Amino acid sequence: MESVQENITIEDLKQGSDLLFKQIYEDNRDKFLNFARKYNLPQDDTIDVYQDAYIIFYNNVMEGKVEEFTSTISTYLFSIGKYLIFDKMKKNNKTINPDFDLSLIRERDALVDASFDLDPNDLTTEQVLLKKYFGTLGKKCQELLTLFYYRGYSIKDIIATSEYTSENVVKSAKSRCMKTLKERINSNSND
Repeated sequence: MESVQENITIEDLKQGSDLLFKQIYEDNRDKFLNFARKYNLPQDDTIDVYQDAYIIFYNNVMEGKVEEFTSTISTYLFSIGKYLIFDKMKKNNKTINPDFDLSLIRERDALVDASFDLDPNDLTTEQVLLKKYFGTLGKKCQELLTLFYYRGYSIKDIIATSEYTSENVVKSAKSRCMKTLKERINSNSND
């Protein structure tokens, strides 16, 4: 069935074809539920996560937040679902298996982040500067600050999901990243 999905375009979906959206929902549901088993969430939660991910996918397409797919529809849908799983695990105070390969998420971050871009007119001056200079940080700094400040991970959660070996290492890396970010933002103010 994946080959049929590969032929579906954004334009096809934006026309609001219930048949296409139903096909995407049904083709990916069991695959996602199997994929999500490794996170040991209750079955009801996993179903809720899939439905929430599908609704976000639908809204992103219909609201024009996605202009083109740079991967398959399944990959895009699963990326949204992964973030929702992590958020649910965080709310349930579950940690991520230390063997989990965080690089799998890094590869798809751009897909999901691009879907949630805000209208620049809605951002304050500080938010515009933060967005601009956050993008200039290295990948490790971006990941660390995103996990801590945006995702709400604790220092211990970060250690469990990354290559960091101790709380002190995470704290000092976070401090260095924040210092660099602040310096770059402040240098803009002085220009």
